[in-house]
Amino acid sequence: MPCAWPFSGLVKRQHTLVLGVAVFTEIIWALSLKYIQLHPNPWAVAGSIALSFLNMALLSYTMKGILAGTAYAIGTGLGAVGVTIGGIMLFGDPLGSTRIFFLYLIVSGVVWLKLAS
Repeated sequence: MPCAWPFSGLVKRQHTLVLGVAVFTEIIWALSLKYIQLHPNPWAVAGSIALSFLNMALLSYTMKGILAGTAYAIGTGLGAVGVTIGGIMLFGDPLGSTRIFFLYLIVSGVVWLKLAS
C-alpha cells in the first residue's frame, strides 16, 4: 500500500491555483499585444515582455505537480478563451454562434483532458 504524504492534496491545489494565475497572466499578456498595436509606447512593450516571462515561469512551476501536456493544454486553451472574451469586451471583436460553439469545444476539451489525467 503506497504511503501518501499528508499534504499531497494541498500541494496539488497549489499547482492548480498557480496554473489559474498563469492562465490569467496569459490572457493579460495576449491582450497587451493588441494594446501595443493601438497605443505603442515603450512601457507597454516592457510590460508585455515582463508578462511573457512571468507567464512562462508560472507555467513551468505548475508542471512540477501537473502533467506537462495537461498543464500546457489548460493554460493555452483557457487562455485562448479568455483572450477571445477579452477581445470582445475591450476591443469590439465580433461574437457569433460559430465562435461560441468553438469556444465551448475548447473548454470541453480542457475539462475532459483534466478528468483523464
